[in-house]
Amino acid sequence: MSDSSPAIHLERSCESHLEGITALYNDPVVARQVLQMPFQSIEVWRQRLQTDNERALKLVALHQGVVIGNLGLEAFSRMRRAHAGSFGMGVAAAWQGKGVGSMLLAAALEVADNWMNLHRVELTVYADNEAAIGLYRKFGFEAEGLLRDYAVRDGQWVDTLSMARLRGTSKP
Repeated sequence: MSDSSPAIHLERSCESHLEGITALYNDPVVARQVLQMPFQSIEVWRQRLQTDNERALKLVALHQGVVIGNLGLEAFSRMRRAHAGSFGMGVAAAWQGKGVGSMLLAAALEVADNWMNLHRVELTVYADNEAAIGLYRKFGFEAEGLLRDYAVRDGQWVDTLSMARLRGTSKP
């Protein structure tokens, strides 16, 4: 991105972002790499946004007012898992590999570490999504296991990796 381009900035997801979030995840390129179903309605995303609590962080990345990325981080509610949380994210196809995922993940981990006091942040990622795996490794996530035939994508069973970052034991 050149210096003449308007900046990408992050905001907490709100009602005004719903159309953009819906469009993001309905893009076949994005839908293929996440666990969301294609062709979801704006109402599905409205319901997810309305489940607002302080154990959840919902962010969007915006460029010129357009949603180009989304990340949801949620701490687990069970007492014995209260030290842990998980997240999911998506980045618009045209913006992949341009730092949007890094911006979203850095912001989410700063909140996870310094505000939510999470020791463990975990995720699943398709085992063939090398770009996402590289991003997660850059932030200290390590593969913990292969989940075989975890999900269906394009009519085929696909594997995912279970990855986690333990605060204080992984790279920052």
